[in-house]
Amino acid sequence: MANSSGVTSVLLSAYHGMEDLKPIYFCIFLIIYIAIIVENVVLIGVIYTEKTLHEPMYFLVCNLAANGLYGSTALLPALLSNVFSYSYEVSLPCCQTQIYAIHTYAIVEFTILAAMSYDRYVAICYPLQYHAIMSLTRVYKLITFTWLYPLVAFLIVFILTLQLRFCEKTMERLYCVNYSLVKLSCTDTSVVNIVGLLSVVIYTFPQLIMVLYSYAHILRICALSSKDTKFKALRTCSPHLLAIINYSIGCFFEIVQSRFNVSHLPYKTRVFMSLYFLIFPPFLNPAIYGVSIQAIRAPLVKIFRGKRRLVPVK
Repeated sequence: MANSSGVTSVLLSAYHGMEDLKPIYFCIFLIIYIAIIVENVVLIGVIYTEKTLHEPMYFLVCNLAANGLYGSTALLPALLSNVFSYSYEVSLPCCQTQIYAIHTYAIVEFTILAAMSYDRYVAICYPLQYHAIMSLTRVYKLITFTWLYPLVAFLIVFILTLQLRFCEKTMERLYCVNYSLVKLSCTDTSVVNIVGLLSVVIYTFPQLIMVLYSYAHILRICALSSKDTKFKALRTCSPHLLAIINYSIGCFFEIVQSRFNVSHLPYKTRVFMSLYFLIFPPFLNPAIYGVSIQAIRAPLVKIFRGKRRLVPVK
Protein backbone atom coordinates (compact mmCIF):
# COMPACT_ATOMS: atom_id res chain seq x y z
CA MET A 1 0.00 0.00 0.00
CA ALA A 2 1.62 3.27 -1.10
CA ASN A 3 1.38 6.57 0.69
CA SER A 4 -2.04 7.92 -0.33
CA SER A 5 -1.67 11.43 1.09
CA GLY A 6 -0.78 14.55 -0.82
CA VAL A 7 2.71 14.63 0.70
CA THR A 8 5.19 13.69 -2.01
CA SER A 9 8.34 15.29 -0.59
CA VAL A 10 10.11 15.94 2.71
CA LEU A 11 11.50 19.33 3.76
CA LEU A 12 14.84 19.02 5.57
CA SER A 13 14.62 22.23 7.56
CA ALA A 14 18.04 21.91 9.27
CA TYR A 15 19.64 23.27 6.09
CA HIS A 16 18.23 26.74 6.76
CA GLY A 17 21.08 27.36 9.19
CA MET A 18 23.63 26.96 6.38
CA GLU A 19 22.30 29.72 4.15
CA ASP A 20 24.94 32.32 5.08
CA LEU A 21 27.92 29.99 4.61
CA LYS A 22 26.86 27.66 1.80
CA PRO A 23 30.19 27.70 -0.15
CA ILE A 24 32.19 26.95 3.01
CA TYR A 25 29.95 24.06 4.07
CA PHE A 26 30.00 22.70 0.51
CA CYS A 27 33.81 22.75 0.35
CA ILE A 28 34.15 21.12 3.78
CA PHE A 29 31.75 18.29 2.96
CA LEU A 30 33.29 17.77 -0.50
CA ILE A 31 36.81 17.52 0.94
CA ILE A 32 35.58 15.08 3.60
CA TYR A 33 33.83 12.91 1.02
CA ILE A 34 36.90 12.81 -1.26
CA ALA A 35 39.09 11.95 1.75
CA ILE A 36 36.74 9.13 2.79
CA ILE A 37 36.76 7.67 -0.73
CA VAL A 38 40.55 7.87 -1.08
CA GLU A 39 41.27 6.47 2.40
CA ASN A 40 38.92 3.52 2.14
CA VAL A 41 39.72 2.65 -1.48
CA VAL A 42 43.46 2.70 -0.75
CA LEU A 43 42.96 0.54 2.35
CA ILE A 44 40.88 -1.99 0.39
CA GLY A 45 43.46 -1.92 -2.43
CA VAL A 46 46.37 -2.59 -0.06
CA ILE A 47 44.57 -5.51 1.60
CA TYR A 48 43.61 -6.93 -1.81
CA THR A 49 47.09 -6.68 -3.32
CA GLU A 50 49.21 -7.68 -0.30
CA LYS A 51 49.27 -11.47 -0.02
CA THR A 52 50.49 -11.23 3.60
CA LEU A 53 47.26 -9.40 4.49
CA HIS A 54 45.01 -12.22 3.28
CA GLU A 55 44.05 -13.06 6.85
CA PRO A 56 40.61 -13.07 8.58
CA MET A 57 41.22 -9.84 10.51
CA TYR A 58 42.21 -7.91 7.38
CA PHE A 59 39.29 -9.29 5.38
CA LEU A 60 37.01 -7.88 8.09
CA VAL A 61 38.87 -4.55 8.02
CA CYS A 62 38.33 -4.52 4.25
CA ASN A 63 34.59 -5.00 4.72
CA LEU A 64 34.52 -2.26 7.37
CA ALA A 65 36.06 0.08 4.78
CA ALA A 66 33.53 -1.02 2.14
CA ASN A 67 30.68 -0.31 4.55
CA GLY A 68 32.18 3.10 5.26
CA LEU A 69 31.98 3.88 1.55
CA TYR A 70 28.38 2.65 1.50
CA GLY A 71 27.29 4.78 4.47
CA SER A 72 29.08 7.97 3.44
CA THR A 73 27.71 7.66 -0.13
CA ALA A 74 24.20 7.33 1.30
CA LEU A 75 24.69 10.74 2.95
CA LEU A 76 27.26 13.02 1.34
CA PRO A 77 26.20 13.28 -2.35
CA ALA A 78 22.66 14.19 -1.22
CA LEU A 79 24.10 16.52 1.42
CA LEU A 80 26.24 18.33 -1.16
CA SER A 81 23.22 18.70 -3.44
CA ASN A 82 21.00 20.00 -0.66
CA VAL A 83 23.54 22.58 0.56
CA PHE A 84 23.15 24.53 -2.69
CA SER A 85 19.42 23.90 -2.98
CA TYR A 86 16.90 26.62 -2.14
CA SER A 87 13.93 24.43 -1.34
CA TYR A 88 15.73 21.79 0.81
CA GLU A 89 13.10 19.29 -0.30
CA VAL A 90 13.69 15.70 -1.30
CA SER A 91 11.13 13.41 -2.87
CA LEU A 92 9.51 10.88 -0.55
CA PRO A 93 10.96 7.87 -2.47
CA CYS A 94 14.47 9.39 -2.28
CA CYS A 95 14.00 10.01 1.44
CA GLN A 96 12.87 6.41 1.99
CA THR A 97 15.80 5.07 -0.05
CA GLN A 98 18.22 7.10 2.05
CA ILE A 99 16.59 5.76 5.23
CA TYR A 100 17.13 2.17 4.11
CA ALA A 101 20.76 2.81 3.16
CA ILE A 102 21.68 4.72 6.33
CA HIS A 103 20.01 2.31 8.74
CA THR A 104 21.47 -0.78 7.08
CA TYR A 105 24.89 0.90 7.12
CA ALA A 106 24.59 1.34 10.88
CA ILE A 107 23.59 -2.29 11.48
CA VAL A 108 26.27 -3.66 9.14
CA GLU A 109 28.91 -1.53 10.90
CA PHE A 110 28.06 -2.89 14.34
CA THR A 111 27.80 -6.47 13.02
CA ILE A 112 31.26 -6.26 11.44
CA LEU A 113 32.69 -4.79 14.65
CA ALA A 114 31.14 -7.68 16.60
CA ALA A 115 32.68 -10.19 14.17
CA MET A 116 36.04 -8.45 14.59
CA SER A 117 35.79 -8.75 18.38
CA TYR A 118 35.24 -12.51 17.99
CA ASP A 119 38.27 -12.68 15.70
CA ARG A 120 40.43 -10.94 18.34
CA TYR A 121 39.03 -13.26 21.03
CA VAL A 122 40.06 -16.36 19.04
CA ALA A 123 43.47 -14.87 18.17
CA ILE A 124 44.31 -14.09 21.82
CA CYS A 125 42.57 -16.91 23.69
CA TYR A 126 43.20 -19.73 21.17
CA PRO A 127 46.29 -18.68 19.19
CA LEU A 128 47.31 -22.24 18.24
CA GLN A 129 43.83 -23.07 16.91
CA TYR A 130 43.26 -19.65 15.29
CA HIS A 131 43.57 -20.71 11.65
CA ALA A 132 41.51 -23.84 12.25
CA ILE A 133 38.68 -21.88 13.93
CA MET A 134 38.88 -18.87 11.61
CA SER A 135 39.21 -20.85 8.39
CA LEU A 136 38.65 -19.03 5.11
CA THR A 137 35.37 -20.88 4.56
CA ARG A 138 34.09 -19.81 7.98
CA VAL A 139 35.29 -16.24 7.46
CA TYR A 140 33.50 -15.99 4.09
CA LYS A 141 30.30 -17.26 5.72
CA LEU A 142 30.73 -14.75 8.55
CA ILE A 143 31.25 -11.87 6.13
CA THR A 144 28.22 -12.92 4.06
CA PHE A 145 26.14 -12.97 7.24
CA THR A 146 27.34 -9.52 8.36
CA TRP A 147 25.94 -8.07 5.12
CA LEU A 148 22.84 -10.16 4.44
CA TYR A 149 21.46 -10.14 8.00
CA PRO A 150 21.19 -6.31 8.31
CA LEU A 151 19.98 -5.82 4.73
CA VAL A 152 17.15 -8.32 5.24
CA ALA A 153 16.39 -7.64 8.92
CA PHE A 154 15.69 -3.91 8.48
CA LEU A 155 13.12 -4.69 5.76
CA ILE A 156 10.51 -5.49 8.45
CA VAL A 157 10.53 -1.99 9.91
CA PHE A 158 11.10 -0.39 6.52
CA ILE A 159 8.06 -2.06 4.93
CA LEU A 160 5.87 -0.94 7.85
CA THR A 161 7.08 2.63 7.36
CA LEU A 162 6.23 2.44 3.65
CA GLN A 163 2.60 1.68 4.57
CA LEU A 164 2.16 4.95 6.50
CA ARG A 165 0.23 7.96 5.22
CA PHE A 166 1.98 11.29 5.75
CA CYS A 167 0.29 14.61 6.46
CA GLU A 168 3.36 16.67 7.43
CA LYS A 169 6.55 17.18 5.48
CA THR A 170 9.00 19.13 7.69
CA MET A 171 11.83 17.11 9.21
CA GLU A 172 14.34 18.99 11.36
CA ARG A 173 17.27 16.97 10.06
CA LEU A 174 20.03 17.15 7.45
CA TYR A 175 19.11 13.71 6.15
CA CYS A 176 16.20 11.29 6.42
CA VAL A 177 15.95 8.85 9.33
CA ASN A 178 13.17 6.38 9.98
CA TYR A 179 12.07 7.66 13.41
CA SER A 180 11.75 11.25 12.15
CA LEU A 181 9.78 10.14 9.09
CA VAL A 182 7.37 8.06 11.20
CA LYS A 183 6.64 11.17 13.30
CA LEU A 184 5.34 12.89 10.15
CA SER A 185 2.59 10.30 9.75
CA CYS A 186 -1.05 11.16 10.42
CA THR A 187 -2.02 7.51 10.88
CA ASP A 188 -1.60 5.31 13.95
CA THR A 189 2.12 4.51 14.35
CA SER A 190 1.91 2.40 17.52
CA VAL A 191 2.68 -0.86 15.67
CA VAL A 192 5.61 0.73 13.83
CA ASN A 193 6.97 2.18 17.09
CA ILE A 194 6.70 -1.14 18.95
CA VAL A 195 8.26 -3.13 16.11
CA GLY A 196 10.94 -0.45 15.72
CA LEU A 197 11.83 -0.62 19.42
CA LEU A 198 11.98 -4.41 19.36
CA SER A 199 14.06 -4.28 16.19
CA VAL A 200 16.64 -2.01 17.83
CA VAL A 201 17.11 -4.69 20.50
CA ILE A 202 17.38 -7.42 17.85
CA TYR A 203 19.83 -5.38 15.75
CA THR A 204 22.14 -4.48 18.63
CA PHE A 205 21.81 -6.97 21.50
CA PRO A 206 23.48 -10.04 19.87
CA GLN A 207 26.38 -7.91 18.62
CA LEU A 208 26.76 -6.22 22.01
CA ILE A 209 26.81 -9.62 23.76
CA MET A 210 29.48 -10.82 21.32
CA VAL A 211 31.68 -7.76 21.97
CA LEU A 212 31.30 -7.98 25.76
CA TYR A 213 31.82 -11.78 25.78
CA SER A 214 34.95 -11.53 23.64
CA TYR A 215 36.58 -8.79 25.68
CA ALA A 216 35.64 -10.37 29.00
CA HIS A 217 37.62 -13.46 27.98
CA ILE A 218 40.46 -11.35 26.57
CA LEU A 219 40.72 -9.49 29.89
CA ARG A 220 40.68 -12.80 31.78
CA ILE A 221 43.56 -14.14 29.69
CA CYS A 222 45.49 -10.88 30.07
CA ALA A 223 45.04 -10.91 33.86
CA LEU A 224 46.78 -14.31 34.00
CA SER A 225 49.54 -13.43 31.52
CA SER A 226 52.90 -11.71 31.57
CA LYS A 227 53.47 -8.02 30.90
CA ASP A 228 54.73 -8.78 27.41
CA THR A 229 51.57 -10.76 26.60
CA LYS A 230 49.36 -7.99 27.97
CA PHE A 231 51.16 -5.44 25.80
CA LYS A 232 50.74 -7.61 22.68
CA ALA A 233 47.03 -8.09 23.44
CA LEU A 234 46.55 -4.35 23.91
CA ARG A 235 48.37 -3.64 20.67
CA THR A 236 46.31 -6.11 18.66
CA CYS A 237 42.99 -4.94 20.17
CA SER A 238 43.55 -1.18 20.30
CA PRO A 239 42.48 -0.41 16.67
CA HIS A 240 39.26 -2.37 17.16
CA LEU A 241 38.56 -0.71 20.52
CA LEU A 242 39.08 2.73 18.94
CA ALA A 243 36.68 1.81 16.12
CA ILE A 244 34.04 0.69 18.65
CA ILE A 245 34.46 3.90 20.67
CA ASN A 246 34.16 5.95 17.47
CA TYR A 247 30.97 4.09 16.52
CA SER A 248 29.54 4.38 20.05
CA ILE A 249 30.04 8.16 20.10
CA GLY A 250 28.10 8.42 16.85
CA CYS A 251 25.31 6.21 18.26
CA PHE A 252 25.10 8.38 21.38
CA PHE A 253 24.82 11.58 19.35
CA GLU A 254 22.18 10.01 17.10
CA ILE A 255 20.07 8.87 20.08
CA VAL A 256 20.29 12.32 21.68
CA GLN A 257 19.29 14.04 18.42
CA SER A 258 16.39 11.67 17.74
CA ARG A 259 14.90 11.36 21.20
CA PHE A 260 15.54 14.73 22.87
CA ASN A 261 15.02 18.38 22.04
CA VAL A 262 18.45 19.86 21.28
CA SER A 263 17.23 23.12 19.75
CA HIS A 264 18.94 25.04 22.58
CA LEU A 265 22.37 23.90 21.35
CA PRO A 266 24.32 26.04 18.84
CA TYR A 267 23.62 25.20 15.21
CA LYS A 268 27.19 24.05 14.48
CA THR A 269 27.07 21.70 17.48
CA ARG A 270 23.84 20.16 16.19
CA VAL A 271 25.34 19.73 12.71
CA PHE A 272 28.40 18.04 14.22
CA MET A 273 26.25 15.69 16.31
CA SER A 274 23.98 14.89 13.39
CA LEU A 275 26.77 14.06 10.93
CA TYR A 276 29.24 12.34 13.27
CA PHE A 277 27.67 8.90 12.86
CA LEU A 278 27.97 8.90 9.06
CA ILE A 279 31.22 10.83 8.62
CA PHE A 280 33.69 10.07 11.40
CA PRO A 281 33.66 6.23 11.40
CA PRO A 282 34.29 6.05 7.61
CA PHE A 283 36.80 8.91 7.89
CA LEU A 284 38.76 7.73 10.95
CA ASN A 285 38.63 3.91 10.68
CA PRO A 286 41.08 3.69 7.73
CA ALA A 287 43.47 6.01 9.59
CA ILE A 288 43.12 3.98 12.81
CA TYR A 289 43.96 0.70 11.08
CA GLY A 290 46.50 2.18 8.68
CA VAL A 291 48.51 3.81 11.46
CA SER A 292 48.07 1.21 14.22
CA ILE A 293 48.81 -2.02 12.33
CA GLN A 294 52.37 -2.43 11.04
CA ALA A 295 51.34 -4.97 8.38
CA ILE A 296 49.07 -2.34 6.79
CA ARG A 297 51.22 0.69 7.57
CA ALA A 298 54.35 -0.60 5.81
CA PRO A 299 52.81 -1.02 2.33
CA LEU A 300 50.93 2.27 2.75
CA VAL A 301 54.21 4.10 3.43
CA LYS A 302 55.75 2.55 0.32
CA ILE A 303 52.77 3.60 -1.79
CA PHE A 304 52.83 7.22 -0.61
CA ARG A 305 56.60 7.38 -1.10
CA GLY A 306 56.04 6.23 -4.68
CA LYS A 307 58.08 3.05 -4.30
CA ARG A 308 55.31 0.70 -5.36
CA ARG A 309 51.93 0.56 -7.07
CA LEU A 310 48.74 -1.29 -6.23
CA VAL A 311 49.17 -4.36 -8.42
CA PRO A 312 46.88 -7.36 -7.81
CA VAL A 313 48.51 -10.50 -6.46
CA LYS A 314 48.66 -13.29 -9.04
